[in-house]
Amino acid sequence: MSQDSLRNRRAPLAIAPGEFRKLGHQLVDRIAEHLDALADGPVTRAASPADIRALLGADRPLPRDGADPDALLREITELLFSHSLFNGHPRFWGYVTSSPAPIGMLGDLLASAVNPNVGAWILSPVATELEAQTVRWIAELIGYPEDCGGLLVSGGNMANFVGFLAARAAKAGWNVREAGMAAGGARRLRVYASTGVHTWVQKAVDLFGLGTDSIRWIDVDRRQRLDLAALRKQVEADRAQGDEPFLVVGTAGSVSTGAVDPLPEIAAFCREAGAWFHVDGAYGALAAAVPGAPADLGGMSQADSVAVDPHKWLYAPLEAGCSLVRRTDLLRNAFSYHPPYYHFDQEAINFFDMGPQNSRGFRALKVWLGLRQAGRDGYLRMIGDDILLARRLRDSISNFADLEPVTQELSITTFRYVPCDLRASAGSEVVAAYLNWLNQELLTRLERSGEAFLSNAMVDGTYVLRMCIVNFRTTLADIEALPDLVIRLGRDLDAVSRPLRLPSP
Repeated sequence: MSQDSLRNRRAPLAIAPGEFRKLGHQLVDRIAEHLDALADGPVTRAASPADIRALLGADRPLPRDGADPDALLREITELLFSHSLFNGHPRFWGYVTSSPAPIGMLGDLLASAVNPNVGAWILSPVATELEAQTVRWIAELIGYPEDCGGLLVSGGNMANFVGFLAARAAKAGWNVREAGMAAGGARRLRVYASTGVHTWVQKAVDLFGLGTDSIRWIDVDRRQRLDLAALRKQVEADRAQGDEPFLVVGTAGSVSTGAVDPLPEIAAFCREAGAWFHVDGAYGALAAAVPGAPADLGGMSQADSVAVDPHKWLYAPLEAGCSLVRRTDLLRNAFSYHPPYYHFDQEAINFFDMGPQNSRGFRALKVWLGLRQAGRDGYLRMIGDDILLARRLRDSISNFADLEPVTQELSITTFRYVPCDLRASAGSEVVAAYLNWLNQELLTRLERSGEAFLSNAMVDGTYVLRMCIVNFRTTLADIEALPDLVIRLGRDLDAVSRPLRLPSP
């Protein structure tokens, strides 16, 4: 390569300013058209993995030569807008994944343009301080101490992992970061969580050396809440055999039903027992200040750490989780290392000291923009509307003979399709098994229909349809359309399936 070519270097990834402007305007126009038409299309199209791979030409080798960026953007826009599951659709109610806020979409573009590494303050001055402000605002919104430590992470798993590791370092009773879990004389660390907790707990004890046998699963009551008496009994038994109860997990909105554990009572017990109290509030924490929300959410203020997901009820585009730890020094004690090649100001905020990542993207911008655009009252109204719509569904289901409401907590309503002529015998083993199968197959047909997208839960052995609203685009008209859709598909399915799967009386 000649010296002149290096002096006038033109990299294959470069795009001239005028061309970049044109491509950007065209892309934003396509996105705006997509959002405008979103409610009129299906939530998803029932394409198979083979169909999608064929569209991509999945088996082709890496191209040797480059391609025109205009053509590439048109190609990928068409693929994404035609072959995705749209969690921004007003009838997406399947998982705790929100409809993304438009300002968050633009925030991600702006964050990518500056591309700060929000690991060290010197690498990202404004971005670092903006993330710290965002963390304080989230703490304020859920009623947690605003002088806490915290940072943004990828999502609920990582937010819970950060709290878990802070607890392990603080409560192990030995220098677990140096000696590990096999230190001489180390006591068996025990983790306590309800049987309704999210699977992050299994991942945490697996990844961080405790093993899944270290978990003590605590039964739930009829409302799917952790049984405090059972917790107390198990902790006493473990102490008696020489184990160390170091962490109790409370759930602020379970994934299955939205159940909120008795957090104030758990907090009081943890103070008495000397255990770290961690709250998995990935879903429900952000409802704490909403009028009519479960009063037990107020117990989060007493937790040692809390996990929150802005990409759930703050409607931020993926990814955005947040971990809050009451004492910043205990957060740093779990993560901080300073090798000789680090020359960063110790007086500034350096987020590499507070979490598992060194290189960190600018996740906070999309969250900060949403908080600024809607404000506290705007968010409380949107979250409150989601809860009210879920309650409206619960109330309306009672008016249909073929539908049976099961649970309703926060913005999650569960129910099932029960043909009215089977209702009287629904408790028999054979009919109960058929109803579980019927609702499982019905869910598949609902999802494939593209008319609405739900998920499922198991409540006391019963397979139920689960509707979760974290969607500021959902309206009452959307909710009112669901029962008729479920009944129509359910009746068609039952008519062809019952003669084959349920013996005649």
